Amino acid sequence: MKSRIPVVLLACGSFNPITNMHLRLFEVARDHLHQTAVPELKLLCGADVLKTFQTPNLWKDAHIQEIVEKFGVVCVSRMGHNPKEYISGSPILHRYRHNIHLAREPVQNELSSTYVRRALSQGHSVKYLLPDAVITYIKDHNLYTRDGSCKGSGTQRNEGKTSWGEPATPPWSSS
Repeated sequence: MKSRIPVVLLACGSFNPITNMHLRLFEVARDHLHQTAVPELKLLCGADVLKTFQTPNLWKDAHIQEIVEKFGVVCVSRMGHNPKEYISGSPILHRYRHNIHLAREPVQNELSSTYVRRALSQGHSVKYLLPDAVITYIKDHNLYTRDGSCKGSGTQRNEGKTSWGEPATPPWSSS
């Protein structure tokens, strides 16, 4: 690996809730930039965000151009997305493709905030999908539940699960 250089990464997206894969974006991008010795400020995004550059009226062309021309993008691969196709399909991205760094995530998975929100609303566990501090925050603020009846109690059960998505008892427990 080449000598480490300062890297500033700016990420956009809802991160709602933040998952371990969101945090992983920073690790993959940093490693990629250290290997290619590219310092500076870059927009960090997953391939799904790069695809949104094609969504009419979501981004202004002038803003896309300013981002890729002046700063550049580090785009981390995501299952089910083809960032090379998004770049070739956009005149602006294609023109500044030399400023778009594609970093491959070696640990591909389909984890998304949408999946996590759905799992939580159905009372399923999200342990090991989110950092423990995020799970605690979600529980403490009664987020993403079917109803708000557990606020403050932290112990209400819902079909063998707590209302914040953790198992009522660990699966390895005999009780």
